[in-house]
Amino acid sequence: MTHHRSKTIATWLALALGTFGAHRFYLRGRRDALAWLHAIPTLIGLFGAWRLRVNGIDDWLPWLLLPLLGLMIAQAALCAILYGLTPDEQWAARFHQPVQETAWAPVLGVIFALLIGGGVLMGTIAFSVQHFFEWELASPTALN
Repeated sequence: MTHHRSKTIATWLALALGTFGAHRFYLRGRRDALAWLHAIPTLIGLFGAWRLRVNGIDDWLPWLLLPLLGLMIAQAALCAILYGLTPDEQWAARFHQPVQETAWAPVLGVIFALLIGGGVLMGTIAFSVQHFFEWELASPTALN
């Protein structure tokens, strides 16, 4: 017996807890291997954020770890966008359930996902590129 899978719940779970794979657990169950793998890069990125806060900006390890958190947030926002914009008929066919009309809740989730995901992705790219060039300028070959 299959359970009803709400597009609204899946969209908001992806947005709120998608970095830990909550949307995949909701849609595919506890046996989904990819859902369990979501937590690893998220926790590594959170460790980078903690280390940056404790040791300051001179520590080089957060430069490598923090972008993982940004990319996981961006992928969770992308999943929320994909779920929220999936037509109701296609959603029902994918999960073998009757078609149910969704209201504005998935669309609002998509709007928030665009705001959060776009901002975090741009910030992650800017952070990574800035620190890459700072590292390049600090290297001994750049002084020659």
